[in-house]
Amino acid sequence: MSLSRRDFVRLAGAIAGAAAASSACAPLAGELTGAYRAPGGWTELAPADYRGLARLTYGPTETETSFVAEHGLAAWIEEQLGLEITDDLPAEGLLRRFDLLRMQADQLEGWEPEEVLGQLRAASLQRQLYSRRQLHERLIEFWTDHFNISVDKGECWFLKVVDDRQVIRAHAQGRFADLLHASAKSPAMLVYLDNQVNEASAPNENYAREVMELHTLGVDGGYSQRDVMELARCLTGWTVKDHFWKGQFAFEPDLHDKGSKQVLGMAIEQAGVVEAERVLDELGAHPATAEHLATKLVRRFVTDHPLEDAPEAVRAVSRTFLQAGGHLPSVYRTLLLDGLVPQLDQLPPKIKRPVDFITSALRPLAAHSDGGASLHDHLALMGQPTFAWPTPDGPPDTADPWSGNLLPRWQFALELAQDEVDGTSIDIDALVEQAQRDEGHIADSLSQRLVGSPAGRGMQSALGQIRRQTDELDPQDMARLLVAGLIGSPQFQWR
Repeated sequence: MSLSRRDFVRLAGAIAGAAAASSACAPLAGELTGAYRAPGGWTELAPADYRGLARLTYGPTETETSFVAEHGLAAWIEEQLGLEITDDLPAEGLLRRFDLLRMQADQLEGWEPEEVLGQLRAASLQRQLYSRRQLHERLIEFWTDHFNISVDKGECWFLKVVDDRQVIRAHAQGRFADLLHASAKSPAMLVYLDNQVNEASAPNENYAREVMELHTLGVDGGYSQRDVMELARCLTGWTVKDHFWKGQFAFEPDLHDKGSKQVLGMAIEQAGVVEAERVLDELGAHPATAEHLATKLVRRFVTDHPLEDAPEAVRAVSRTFLQAGGHLPSVYRTLLLDGLVPQLDQLPPKIKRPVDFITSALRPLAAHSDGGASLHDHLALMGQPTFAWPTPDGPPDTADPWSGNLLPRWQFALELAQDEVDGTSIDIDALVEQAQRDEGHIADSLSQRLVGSPAGRGMQSALGQIRRQTDELDPQDMARLLVAGLIGSPQFQWR
């Protein structure tokens, strides 16, 4: 690197500022109209389609933009929803090394927490980076957040491995009721929300409250404190094995409250484990649950303010949920094809949460990454520790919680551009060669990859000033400056 670190930071900051002032550099902010004509061999893509891909992938790649340009965003969504992508060898090959993720809880307990969590976190990030099933991974992330479990709580550090495999990933494309039941019997969830100590002599209401407030009905869903107390009684004896078959779900009749209960107007007679299962069936099919989930899905994929900006989408998704009996693929189809795609031209952008920020920097640049500790350290500094959100509501979906902690993002941009992120690298030579092969300018090429359009006049002017202020920079140094500046720019923070 021919520049000092101080000069590198200064010049990359100038590029970021120029990008902010460059109207042609911000399709996500709605400053482009119509399709732009990308130089050389680059794919043309309408701004709405680019925004859609930015919402539904972990950063659009050339493969995805080319498909959408040829077939349309709706066709890409249909392919992803149909799970017709059977050739996912790059991701599957990378995942083979994570042998701990295939183990049962009693086997995992004997390993060091750092090893178990290292594999869980790295595998999650590598799936997001390299899987062709991008929409599926987006939905896995949604349900992981919805049924949030922090690995910092008790034995959740190894129980969450099984929860990820047998609850979230096993049921994200099925019926919501099945996902809800699986979560309710997940040892990780029971430990996280203290139901493993819920017994008749000392009822614990934590899980009963959160399953209504967060997982199903919503805080305004019409239940009462009495309903919470009665459901907690139904859930007494739902616990986790601590010796033989450690870490598996167990129902202990001796710990169960055998009296009659009444939950949400239903009379529940003594029936053991079936009592809570009956309530879960009611919760999973309740109209308030449909509305609560629809609102959360629209907030995640469409707009920060679903009831103000997209009330019709909320109603349509809720209606489909009820008509389809909670069949999630039907819900996703309504959400995306009827709720998202028709509104992409009018919707305001959504801020990138930290994981979106990192993956959308790495995927378009074809980065090589082990998904390891260094990236997760960056995520924690940005405020989104992987599988360790401390409260049951999961990481927020709106802009305000994330917009006040941008310095760690700029630090990541600088380290990535200068190859200082352990286990992660970008091939600057290959990026320069690709731009030259396409007979384009490196600034246009990198801008196209990272923010969806070629460099605007403001950035070109800034590059001219940089050349006048420095000795002649080689293309690789200029590319690193551009990578840092673009990733640190205001445009890049949005999708």
